[in-house]
Amino acid sequence: MRSSIPLEKDDKPLYRQVYLRFREAILSGAFAPGKKLPSTRDLAAQMGISRTVTVLVYEQLASEGFVAGKAGSGTYVSADLNRFKQPRSEESRNLRLSRYGSSAVGARARLDVPLKRQALRYDFAYGRSDLEDFPFEMWRRTFLRCARMAPVSELDYGPACGSAALREAICTHLRHSRAVVCDPEQIIVVNGSQQALDLITRVLLEHGDKVVIEEPSYQGTREILLAAGAKVLGVPVDHDGLNIARLPQSARLVFVTPSHQFPTGVVLPLSRRLALLEWAKRKDAVVVEDDYDGEFRYEGQPVDSLQGLDNAGRVIYVGTFSRTIFSSLRIGYLISPRRLLPALTAAKWLSDRQTATLEQNALAEFISEGTYGRYLRRVRRKNASRRQALLNAVRIYLGNRVEITGESGGAHLVLWLKARTVEDNVIEAAASRGVGVYGIRPYFTGTPPRGGLLLGYSRMREKDVAEGIRRLGSAF
Repeated sequence: MRSSIPLEKDDKPLYRQVYLRFREAILSGAFAPGKKLPSTRDLAAQMGISRTVTVLVYEQLASEGFVAGKAGSGTYVSADLNRFKQPRSEESRNLRLSRYGSSAVGARARLDVPLKRQALRYDFAYGRSDLEDFPFEMWRRTFLRCARMAPVSELDYGPACGSAALREAICTHLRHSRAVVCDPEQIIVVNGSQQALDLITRVLLEHGDKVVIEEPSYQGTREILLAAGAKVLGVPVDHDGLNIARLPQSARLVFVTPSHQFPTGVVLPLSRRLALLEWAKRKDAVVVEDDYDGEFRYEGQPVDSLQGLDNAGRVIYVGTFSRTIFSSLRIGYLISPRRLLPALTAAKWLSDRQTATLEQNALAEFISEGTYGRYLRRVRRKNASRRQALLNAVRIYLGNRVEITGESGGAHLVLWLKARTVEDNVIEAAASRGVGVYGIRPYFTGTPPRGGLLLGYSRMREKDVAEGIRRLGSAF
């Protein structure tokens, strides 16, 4: 039997190419079970390769059970493969998904984020950090120094709750910047705030439990809850944030974004914050505060955290560095009431054991040495200038055709359209002019009262902001 095995000029070792061709031929039935294969010497001669290569190929195939040698006779395709028929049909379509798996598939289809959109010249994408101004060279030096100095013991599994140095650094920073009241022991380092929301849901919710979310709200929160089988209750947001008077008679959890409501950008005032905490205490509920961009405030003093007002241990505080450093770092944190720490820490261990150690060490040093604080102050100044350029351009080119919310903080605002303006039409017309804007409709569970556009500005230059809004004006 002669073997025609085409070889390719690629990076794979020669023996690996030959092995894969033989394996494919055996699985497809081209080499039938019980078929005798050429000797290693003959195969090497036929293919013009070294016999050492063919010996390695047969040894690998034999170790995996594809072939078997018979003393004094040769090498044969394993007869055991008679019982194995490699299906080339779509039989896997009949595999049953769990309820969670089906929910995840549905969530993937419903998610609508700027990442999925085509790149445009004037892209007002939101939820992104400022990559141009981030001190990457300093970050690289910090990371490399941590990698060089890390003892071997630190490269083993670490604590599920995160490194002590990073938890201390986060705690110190949040006490000053967000008036959070906690000890480092209450902090769990996670792989982005999305994991924090998932862990909280897994630990505190049973199928069918009632959960309050803002209406409109962040899709990632809503989809996690739906996948968990929670009964999601949307409570309307008005010009002062979550309408506390519309809270249900009972709920297990309440998810809020009080410092810059997502997506509308409104701020929950002190009176409503206190009322929410009182409601949670009375109803034996837990409040999850998602402070996704609380570091950015442009009018008056920064709004302190809801967690800092909590004296009953009812608030879980969630934060992330994705919005301030860079998204792919994937480091966030949650601050838990002490009585929930054992369960949340165990859930983190079950999920992925721990967050990457070297990244944690580098971030801890980045924060504790003051580099992070200096960078934040610089970003706040630049964002304030971009924000002002955006507000000026909206006044000039859009005038009274829109109403603005969310301009006092964060890194995005909302342009609410007049009643007869169709959101999708404006988005499509803007895209044809090279302008990327994003609709607010996907963040509502029902029909929004009117159309709206989310405009982020953290990566925009001031001159591009003005030109983008001028083009957007023509799209109306």
